[in-house]
Amino acid sequence: MPGHHYPHDHDHGPEGDISAEEMLTSIDAVDIGVRVKALEELLARKGLIDPQALDAVVDYYEHKVGPRNGARVVARAWADPAYKQRLLTDATAAIAELGFSGAQGEHMVVIENTESVHNLVVCTLCSCYPWPVLGLPPVWYKSMPYRSRVVRDPRSVLEEFGTFLPETTEIRVWDSNSEIRYMILPRRPPGTEGLSEDALAALVTRDSMIGVSEALTPGGAA
Repeated sequence: MPGHHYPHDHDHGPEGDISAEEMLTSIDAVDIGVRVKALEELLARKGLIDPQALDAVVDYYEHKVGPRNGARVVARAWADPAYKQRLLTDATAAIAELGFSGAQGEHMVVIENTESVHNLVVCTLCSCYPWPVLGLPPVWYKSMPYRSRVVRDPRSVLEEFGTFLPETTEIRVWDSNSEIRYMILPRRPPGTEGLSEDALAALVTRDSMIGVSEALTPGGAA
């Protein structure tokens, strides 16, 4: 999350190294991220995986496949009032209409941002996240600083992401869990009347569907 630092890899001298094997079996290695990194290192050293290929796969699912699906859902809701109503009434079924379903997306709820209410999503227990529409969760979403602070002080967290809302705007935080995954329907940007669904989808970012940012304006789309 912007403004916070997270654990990262350090180079150690040979005598101070903890092997991947020791990391995997150590009772002190309780952080799942550390254990996964150790497993990746072990498999790479044995020549069973290519770290660069693995990074490419993760990047593909995190930044391209999933968020692109969610963007199509949002664009359809912006362009089609009847679909939007179905989405807000039964998100799982409406999302499936566009061909997106599967593990981690069985029980979806979509919450609409309005001029007076801004919503955002967290999973306070772990990292429950709607993979079929958003891909893999970003690192900051899984971090303890985000999971704890967004509940206590969501406005400050939003500002760290560059999202500044009027003081009159109510902020609501939705806690995803193993039973329900939430996705935000961001507000449609002004000046987008007449745009095609493809053009609208280009304005929708992963972060806007989590709620930590708003959709891009037409001039701000990449």
